[in-house]
Parts: sequence; structure tokens; C-alpha cells
Amino acid sequence: QVQLVESGGGLVQAGGSLRLSCAASGPTFSNYAMGWFRQVLGKEREFVSAITWSGDNTYYADSVKGRFTISRDNAKNTVYLQMNSLKPEDTAIYYCAADPNLIPSTIWYQYPYWGQGTQVIVSS
Repeated sequence: QVQLVESGGGLVQAGGSLRLSCAASGPTFSNYAMGWFRQVLGKEREFVSAITWSGDNTYYADSVKGRFTISRDNAKNTVYLQMNSLKPEDTAIYYCAADPNLIPSTIWYQYPYWGQGTQVIVSS
């Protein structure tokens, strides 16, 4: 079982950048594909990005493609989400999740392991 802790959220002006980190505990982090999701109060959790265990393949929601970059460092048991050109509509709680499957899912309820989330607020 893997435990996840996100950090790096905060308040930023539109056009700014943030880098989210997700630190995982446990020796098997490299066995998991990792995903980032976000949720606004009253709305369903939304796929943002995902990365395979090796980092060779990445996936993005259309809404963030070209602005966000996912990466991972298996030696540090950490996955990152670099967010550039932030928009007010990116405001949400951001969660990282671990997926034991080879190809990461874009569906939130298919991920068994979740962090507690980190708040991102983008002001206009």
C-alpha cells in the first residue's frame, strides 16, 4: 500500500505558475502509475494528468495541455505537476493518486490510493 502527501498549492495570480509535489511512502512507488485530479466544491473530481510508472508516457486533459507538465522521480518517490499560465478556472483542490495498472486511468474512482489534496487558488 502506498500513502500520498501533496504539497505546493497556494494563491497565485492568473498567468502565474505553481509546482505541486506528491510524496509517496513505501518501497513500491515505482510500481504505480500516478495521476493528478482536481475538484471544485459541488462538482465531480476531474482528471488533470497522469504518468506511467517509468515516466515514459504522460497524459493530459485538454484543458491543461500545453500549460501543465507531469513528471516523476522514482528515486525520491515523488511525482510533480508543473502548472504554468494558470487561469482562474484552474482553481480547485488538487489530488494525486496511485494506480497499480500499467496504463493509468483517467477515471478517478479507478484509483485506489489518494492523497489529502492541496488547494490551488488562481486570482484574476
